[in-house]
Amino acid sequence: MTPTRFADVKGFLPENEGEQLANWARESASLGPLLEIGSYCGLSTLWLAEVARESNTVVFAVDHHRGSEEHQVGEFFHDEALVDDAGRFDSLPEFRRNLLANDAEDVVIPIVAPATLVARHWTTSLGLVFIDGGHSLDAALADYRNWSQHVVKGGLLVIHDVFRNVAEGGQAPHAIWQLAKQSGLFEPVGSCESIRALRRL
Repeated sequence: MTPTRFADVKGFLPENEGEQLANWARESASLGPLLEIGSYCGLSTLWLAEVARESNTVVFAVDHHRGSEEHQVGEFFHDEALVDDAGRFDSLPEFRRNLLANDAEDVVIPIVAPATLVARHWTTSLGLVFIDGGHSLDAALADYRNWSQHVVKGGLLVIHDVFRNVAEGGQAPHAIWQLAKQSGLFEPVGSCESIRALRRL
């Protein structure tokens, strides 16, 4: 049996979705840097980092590392191991350890801040934007509106946790996927489980 890639890295990206994300990144890395919103402990970051190294580009990893709503104390995805001495959720130390352990520090540029704050000052065109941040409707809409405009023509917008059935997961990623499809700016190009990609027209 083939070992699971990055099996020791905490995260919510199944291997088949990670492989698909990497394949899409390979398609678009020649157009500009890669950027992800929502790094958590670095699982998706490492899939993108391998492509960035192959393609002589970088990954911008945007995350405040204080966790989304579902990571807070008492919530379903809370992990007590990711709580700092002051009792606050903090995935940054684990994220940095994983970058170091997988030799990815030279191709990943961590940006430790809310994506909405970073977006106010962002000017770099991007080959791929991967949205996997907060799953509230407000957070997902902000990520889509703030970052989809930076995807270059021919580049890819990739959205994680797109579920049609509310029983499978939150509906906010599905909502922004629908918005992108209907915008006239993007066309769907593929999917794998809950991860979907659209190409900028």
